[in-house]
Amino acid sequence: MVLDRLQQLTHQVSAIAPAPYPLDPLSTLEIDCAVEIIRKEHGLLNFNAVTLYEPRKAQMMAWVADPEKAPRPTRTADVVAIAPGGKVYDGLVDLDQKKIIQWHHTPNVQPLITMEDLQEVEHVVRKDPKVIEQCRIIGIPKEDMHKVYCDPWTIGYDERFGTGVRLQQALMYYRPHPDDSQYTYPLDFCPIYNAETKQIIHIDVPPVRRPVSKAPPNNYHPAAIEEEGGYRTDIKPIHITQPDGVSFQVKGRTIEWQNWSVHVGFNYREGIVLNNITFNDKGNVRPVFWRLSLAEMVVPYGNPEHPHQRKHAFDLGEYGGGYMTNSLSLGCDCKGAIHYMDAAFVNRAGTSTIIKNAICIHEEDAGILYKHTDFRDESMIVTRGRKLIISHIFTAANYEYCVYWIFHQDGTVQLEVKLTGILNTYAMNPGEDTHGWGTEVYPSVNAHNHQHLFCLRVDPNIDGPDNTVFQVDAVRGEGEIGSAENMYGNAFYAKKTKFNTPRESMSDYNGFTSRTWEMSNTNKLNPHSKKPVCYKLVSREVPPLLPKEGGLVWKRAGFARHAVHVTKYDDEQIHPAGRHVPQTSGEPSEGLPAWIEAAGPNCSIDNTDVVLWHTFGLTHFPAPEDYPIMPAEPMTLLLRPRNFFDRNPVLDVPPSFARTPTQVAAGAISCGCKKSDGSSVLKGLIHAARAPDFAFFVGPADKSCLTDANDSEENGCQVELHDGGWLEGLLMNSDDDMKARGFTLPILANT
Repeated sequence: MVLDRLQQLTHQVSAIAPAPYPLDPLSTLEIDCAVEIIRKEHGLLNFNAVTLYEPRKAQMMAWVADPEKAPRPTRTADVVAIAPGGKVYDGLVDLDQKKIIQWHHTPNVQPLITMEDLQEVEHVVRKDPKVIEQCRIIGIPKEDMHKVYCDPWTIGYDERFGTGVRLQQALMYYRPHPDDSQYTYPLDFCPIYNAETKQIIHIDVPPVRRPVSKAPPNNYHPAAIEEEGGYRTDIKPIHITQPDGVSFQVKGRTIEWQNWSVHVGFNYREGIVLNNITFNDKGNVRPVFWRLSLAEMVVPYGNPEHPHQRKHAFDLGEYGGGYMTNSLSLGCDCKGAIHYMDAAFVNRAGTSTIIKNAICIHEEDAGILYKHTDFRDESMIVTRGRKLIISHIFTAANYEYCVYWIFHQDGTVQLEVKLTGILNTYAMNPGEDTHGWGTEVYPSVNAHNHQHLFCLRVDPNIDGPDNTVFQVDAVRGEGEIGSAENMYGNAFYAKKTKFNTPRESMSDYNGFTSRTWEMSNTNKLNPHSKKPVCYKLVSREVPPLLPKEGGLVWKRAGFARHAVHVTKYDDEQIHPAGRHVPQTSGEPSEGLPAWIEAAGPNCSIDNTDVVLWHTFGLTHFPAPEDYPIMPAEPMTLLLRPRNFFDRNPVLDVPPSFARTPTQVAAGAISCGCKKSDGSSVLKGLIHAARAPDFAFFVGPADKSCLTDANDSEENGCQVELHDGGWLEGLLMNSDDDMKARGFTLPILANT
């Protein structure tokens, strides 16, 4: 029994192995334990999710602040299960006490569609007589049904069927050859699948039929590229090595790197969840964010013809970004010295499973961190930065989403999402007009217009949990030209608007004013600027939700109506489209709109524990360049410190090259540098002041060297490293009557 095994294991390892950190994802053993506890009491069930029920924030913060005295948060499993007949149950299992602490039937909802649910549909459609007949009508014989494929989607919402039956829609394709891309041969009909009875209950057929395309394949696999002339041969390898290892440390699931500390969680729905993010500011460990996650997304398609109105996928809430995560491979998905983390889930049968290498953690060069050259004396400094990347990639049917959480040395947190994979396609007849709702990207292949809108959940903890959010707009000075306050008309400033209530916070992006949003701690001022310490959300890729107000998508995706919402913190408010998303009608809208409505007009979000929700993304009008597979298209946003530090926080990052005015005056064209092992070298060439044609390269600072152009034993130098970081040496040149000239150079840079 799993329960007995868990108890035995606890006795065996308690003396040598620490208990899981309270925010760590559930282990396979904990998942198996939760399943067994539930089945003992409730019998045979199918499991939709078994994941960590995160500790309540106040309790967790108290334990983090004083783990010796504060009670340790319990390990609790959050469970979604489906009973025979389709009843949905939500529950909580206390894994420390080995008991169910909450269990209830949740009527009129459908939980997300798992990968097992999706895989069943393809087998059913190939054998269904109604589907076989539709294939015959458009030119696919019965003996070719093994070449018929489908992308099963949740039905979204269809008023003909309601929410009481668990349904999927099958987007149909044909693949003539195993190595062909089925998206080149979309079919024109759409079966509806009942997940409980495992039957096709209806087929949507267009009024004008579109026979299967006869166009030649358009493939991206290596064999197809070789047939077309092969791959490029002029690409030289780029080798990424870290012979001394990485600069980050992994302690359990906590990463420490360049003053940052962050706990890396993972769940079936959001994927990566970052917790308890702090920055060590000269020995003062300062809280920055309590929790960051990509909480939801919606992909509405822009063809109004039936049944395409159903195509508006909530890829996280309807399928689970964690469930769809790829197992990453070194050299392909991630380059360099990599640390991986696995992800544990439950399958429908209640057995724990693992996705190996679900999370990739690595460093990359980040280009120039800062640089300056003084034109007066040719002194200069340049420092290269690096970044820490925590990433995962998930595949939602045809699309791949690459999610990168990037930490920079200067205190910036960056979220980058790359979109690649394959366009969702639909059949069209030769010469058919797309009416502007799509693009013919290949003969008889119609790729519909669509948007990708992501919802970032930010739980700020800027020097503590009591924060205030401001909207910041760049605006012109109000004084008229010629007035005393704006004589020449050049005045402009940052206009800040404080959000006092959630309703006030509903705001949109304005490119004309370069709008940003600041999460501030108004209780703490910067000693120099006298402004509140804050982190600024800088996000420029913020299209509006294009489906019209009052329409189906607008009602279901309430979180996407505005670029920013701010709510008062609530432990239960994690998913901005609601806990159970499939087949919701949007009447009433769930998630963010419901929370803001329930909070009322007088709910204060001033100087309190708040959550900022930000919707960003892109609008995609497909083109032939996106087909047959799409080049990665990135989107990025920044969370940047403003008035948070007393000065530039990366001045202690060793420069790659530095030359002071003193060095320039002494004839140096390079600098003294510290190596990674702590020893020093003089990097570059030094010219003697009275012998400009004499040059040498200095080796290790604690040894003499003979390195002039002629390699003469009489010519050379002796160099000594002194306390305080100065090189002192003696130049000798036999051609100059053995006259010795001394020099001193500061050690400024790092090789």
